[in-house]
Amino acid sequence: MIVRRYAAIVLLMIFIASPATILAQTAAQAPAPDPNDPIQRIKEEGTKRSEVMKTLSYLSDVIGPRLTASPGMKRANEWTRDQLTKWGLQNAHLEAWGPFGRGWTLKKFSAQVVEPLTIPLIAYPKAWSPGTNGPITSDVVYVDARTEADLEKFKGKLNGKIVLTAPVREVAALFEAPGTRLTEKELLALADAPEPRAGGGRGNFGGARNAFAFAGAKLRFFQQEGAAMLIDPGRGDGGTIFVQSAQVTPPPPDPNAAPAPGRGTPPYDKNAKIMPQLVLSIEHYNRIVRMLQAGEPVKLTIDLSVAYQDADLMGYNTIAEIPGTDLKDEVVMLGAHMDSWHSGTGATDNAAGCAVVMEAVRIIQALGLKPRRTIRVALWSGEEQGLLGSRAYVAQHFGSMQNPATSAAPATGAGVANAGNGGGNGNGNGSAAPAAGPTLVKKADYEKFSGYFNLDNGTGKIRGVYMQGNEGVRSLFRQWLAPFKDMGANTLSISNTGGTDHLAFDGIGLPGFQFIQDEIEYDTRTHHSNQDVFDRIQADDMKQASIIMAAFVYNTAMRDEKLPRKPAPGSR
Repeated sequence: MIVRRYAAIVLLMIFIASPATILAQTAAQAPAPDPNDPIQRIKEEGTKRSEVMKTLSYLSDVIGPRLTASPGMKRANEWTRDQLTKWGLQNAHLEAWGPFGRGWTLKKFSAQVVEPLTIPLIAYPKAWSPGTNGPITSDVVYVDARTEADLEKFKGKLNGKIVLTAPVREVAALFEAPGTRLTEKELLALADAPEPRAGGGRGNFGGARNAFAFAGAKLRFFQQEGAAMLIDPGRGDGGTIFVQSAQVTPPPPDPNAAPAPGRGTPPYDKNAKIMPQLVLSIEHYNRIVRMLQAGEPVKLTIDLSVAYQDADLMGYNTIAEIPGTDLKDEVVMLGAHMDSWHSGTGATDNAAGCAVVMEAVRIIQALGLKPRRTIRVALWSGEEQGLLGSRAYVAQHFGSMQNPATSAAPATGAGVANAGNGGGNGNGNGSAAPAAGPTLVKKADYEKFSGYFNLDNGTGKIRGVYMQGNEGVRSLFRQWLAPFKDMGANTLSISNTGGTDHLAFDGIGLPGFQFIQDEIEYDTRTHHSNQDVFDRIQADDMKQASIIMAAFVYNTAMRDEKLPRKPAPGSR
């Protein structure tokens, strides 16, 4: 009996110890990392000697907001050019595109309730809003109109007044954390995503058109009535407000004119008609509305001073290179947009991406690696206004989609919204021949391009790659991700992702990719908000992303062949 108990105890001890023992044996059997392996060296340099946070702090804390065409943007262009040169990159320069339009800088701003009591307000002006020419103090009017007919009751009541432009919004409690990482279930859904449909449906935009038309009617009414300041309720809560461009007052609709493509006059156009505008935190906005509804008159004092920059209407991208060796005429690119909005410091959107791509080329350069292809880093401007800087660069260097009727100029954006819809009377029976879709017109360097890698989804670490419907890269990217499985990057998704500069390349059939990133607090707190600041950045995530970016770019530069491509759109 004693022997049996002793044997059972021994077996139990072996069972308990076996996982650790097995792990130790496995570790002992696994080959030690090769210190001469370039990917291992990239990992070590990016982990032990990282400069990514130092770079990111200078861009966000020191230079600060980088609105396209503003002095802050130009300073960022010049500082990144000089920093890349200091690290040993070559041909670092600013490359002009445009014309874009005028810049805008906030010089001074304050806003507070002054009657019936003092309430300092959390608010921020919209970009390209005009100033107030000194402090203004005026009554507040709440315009809760939901239709053009509702506006009529405010006729003659808005001259010189500060106008609250929209209904109150309920503020719900936060029962879920605003910061999240992708779960295994979410990553599996990305991995299992179906191949994207070519062309994709655009849905029914009737409701959006009606809302846009009413917004235009409100702006015209406010301007005609002589309102002194327009205040919108902020998206977000807890003092977080999301702030972008001022709204341009559109001309009255012409019932005889055909619908025109585009979004009208942009706010950075020197001829744009813009009223002074700001965004107010939702809690303060709602409180003022409730005070007015209780019959309590409210006065605000607002002091807004701005400056416009119109001496140079061009935008600029920062470009620099690590020259290649035997395949130096071919190019691999990596990039991120450096322009930002103005209410924060543009840390997560997108100094984070810029710091990562700069760190990636610093790592490659510091290690003395000799890529076969030329590695070219690009820091874009004008992304927030529609990928303008990257699209202009791609059109100038690689090619563009052009309409037959206007073949001298590239089509707007990565494609044309209504291409292929045909002509005639809309039912296929028109007498006119269907209009030809846009065609791809290539530049000489089109065939010398291998791939472009982009980062623009905040501070979250890389979890994988969106393949943009390019099945040909799957086996390559699977191999390239293998060394980073322990760092959380293991997912490949055939799906597309939009909204950033890789689309400029993908839109003309060049391999352009955005990495899958953890969400962290991007949409809930930092994206285009006053909380887009350095303190919301996760340092370990930035190091991980820099290492993976450097490895992907280096691997692309060293292959015998360029990256596989999808069929180019509109090729002839």
